[in-house]
Amino acid sequence: MSVIAPLACVIIDDNEINRFTLERAVQRHDQLTLAASFPDAVEALTYLRAGNPVDVLLLDIEMPHISGLELVKLLPDPKPAVILVTTHATFAVDAFELRVLDYLVKPVNYARFCQAIDRVTEQYRAAPPASPTPAAPTIPTDLSAQGTDLFVKTNGRLLRINFEDVLFIEALSTYVVLVTDKQKHIVGGTLKNMEERLPFRHFVRVHRSYIVNLHRVEALEDNMLKLGTHEVPVSRAYQDELVQRLQAL
Repeated sequence: MSVIAPLACVIIDDNEINRFTLERAVQRHDQLTLAASFPDAVEALTYLRAGNPVDVLLLDIEMPHISGLELVKLLPDPKPAVILVTTHATFAVDAFELRVLDYLVKPVNYARFCQAIDRVTEQYRAAPPASPTPAAPTIPTDLSAQGTDLFVKTNGRLLRINFEDVLFIEALSTYVVLVTDKQKHIVGGTLKNMEERLPFRHFVRVHRSYIVNLHRVEALEDNMLKLGTHEVPVSRAYQDELVQRLQAL
């Protein structure tokens, strides 16, 4: 059997104790080396998109801002082997639909952890990962709007978004998240940059971290906007202008 070099492992888990437990397991395993450990999926996504070598991703599912299942969909190519770690076995079906390599239930047993890593090493022996592709040329974050559509760059590709489907836009570290009824799109850049580039007048800043689609607002109550199943806070500084804009619709 061929011997492979230690695999670079990244851990993402917002629980400090769980993260420490996984770090110890990685350090004990002679086929792994700990490349990085993150308490936040957004910070980890920046690391992963920067082209840092990652062979194995130990990923918690239930995290704020971006869940583990959402992060798997956002991973750049070539994708690492993903092992999901969670307290609930009920996510198993969703996990394997995303073609993750294994699924560990907390508290993680070290023998079971080693079994999952054996599956990873077998995969790498059978089919070594392809070399990373050269970085693509820089493409503008958005292109000209036509009607209610706008092209945005997300997950390394240009995607046409119908902004009538966007409920609100949320600032998230060095990214913004376009939230629709059915999914979220993560786009690079600040909320201020997005605000300046949006050609749609019915998108209004209501908080330092939020821009909302006035056409999708259902109610305003106690400084909270209701948009579908979501609620967005309204800062006092934006409240008067927001009320005027809503009444003018």
